[in-house]
Amino acid sequence: MSEYLFTATATCHFGVEAVLKRELINLGLEIKEVTDGHIVFYCNAADIFRANLFLRTAERIQINLMEFKAYSFEELYDGISRYNWADLIPKDANFIVNGRSFNSKLFSISDCQRITEKAIIDSLNKKYGNIYYEKTGRRYRFEISLLNDMATLYLDSSGPGLHKRGYRKDQGAAPIKETLAAAMIRLSVWNPDRPLLDPFTGSGTIPIEAAMIARNIPPGILRKFDCEHFTFMEDVDMKAIRIEARENIDWNRSINIKGSDYDRNMIQIARENSSMLKLNDIFFFTKEVRKVETENEYGVVITNPPYGKRLEDATLDRTYENFNSFIEKNPTWSIYVITDYPLKDVISRSIDKNRKLYNGKLKTYFYTMLGPRPPKEEYDEQF
Repeated sequence: MSEYLFTATATCHFGVEAVLKRELINLGLEIKEVTDGHIVFYCNAADIFRANLFLRTAERIQINLMEFKAYSFEELYDGISRYNWADLIPKDANFIVNGRSFNSKLFSISDCQRITEKAIIDSLNKKYGNIYYEKTGRRYRFEISLLNDMATLYLDSSGPGLHKRGYRKDQGAAPIKETLAAAMIRLSVWNPDRPLLDPFTGSGTIPIEAAMIARNIPPGILRKFDCEHFTFMEDVDMKAIRIEARENIDWNRSINIKGSDYDRNMIQIARENSSMLKLNDIFFFTKEVRKVETENEYGVVITNPPYGKRLEDATLDRTYENFNSFIEKNPTWSIYVITDYPLKDVISRSIDKNRKLYNGKLKTYFYTMLGPRPPKEEYDEQF
C-alpha cells in the first residue's frame, strides 16, 4: 500500500454501486470498501484528478482526511484539531463545512458543522495568529459525517456534482442526471455497434451519454474540478492528462443513436446540447412515441419516460399505453425503462427483471425486457 497516499470515497446513486466499482477497477484503482451509495478506494494525487475526469457514474470524489470516534462535542473538536490544517489550506481559503449524522449521539448537524469549523480556525490561528478569515480564496468544501458515532471528515475534490458535465445548457422540467443515464447504459446489453433509441429523450441526456461512451469522450472533459487548485496536487500534470484524454477520443467511430420526443422545443434543446460535444450525428427528431418507427430489426431502447408528479394520472396512463404500442411493434428490440410507474399493469410484453434505482430520493425501478439475440450473420451485417 506504500504507493497510495490517500483514501478516497466515490459517491453514487443507490443501486449503481456495482457499475461504479467496475469503473474504478478499470481505472486501475484498488477498492477498500463498498457500502450503499459509497465506494472507498486507495489512490494517489493523480488518481484523484483522473477519477473526477473519467468516472461516468460517480456523483463526486471525496478525500477521506480522518476518522475517529466522537461521542461528545469535545471529542469531535479534539479529533478535528489533530489535523495539521495549515499544511492543507491557505489562510485565505474559502472553506465550507457541511455535515450529516445518522444513528449517532451527535445528531445536531448544525452544531457538528460549527464545532468542526471552530476546530479548523483554532488550528489555523496557531500558524497565522488570531486573524479574521475573510475566505476570499479558492474553495475547500469539507463534510463532517457522523455514522454510528464514527466521525469521518471528507474534503470534496469535485466541486459541483460530477453529473454536471458542462454540455447541458438547457433542460426540461425533470431531467435525468447524466450519471444515472450513464449507469442505465452500462446496465444494458447495448454496445457501440448496436442501434440505440430513446423515445422520451427530452434534452437528449441518454443518447449523448451513449455517444460519449462510444467515442471514449471523458465525462469531465468540458469542466474544472476543485482539486485542480489544491496545493498537494501541484506536482500532478493535469494538463498532460487532459491532452492524452482528448487524444484518445475516437471521433471517427460510427454510431447509430437516436432520440425522439413529442415536444419540438425539447428536440431543439437536445440538438444544442449534443453540439457542445460535437456529437451532431446523433439523430434527434420530433414524434409521439406511438408513431415512432425503427429501421433496424434489432436494437436497444433505453429511456426515461415521465413519472412521479410530472403528469396528471390520466395523461400518465395514456403515455404508457402509447409506449406499449411502440413496444408491441418492436418485439425483437431490448427495452430498458426507468420509472416509478407500475409498468407491468400496462405493458403487454413480459418483464425479464427489474432493478431498484434511486433517482435522487425517489425510488424507481429499472425494467428490462430482453429481445432475442440477432442471428450471427444479421448481427455482423447490422452491428
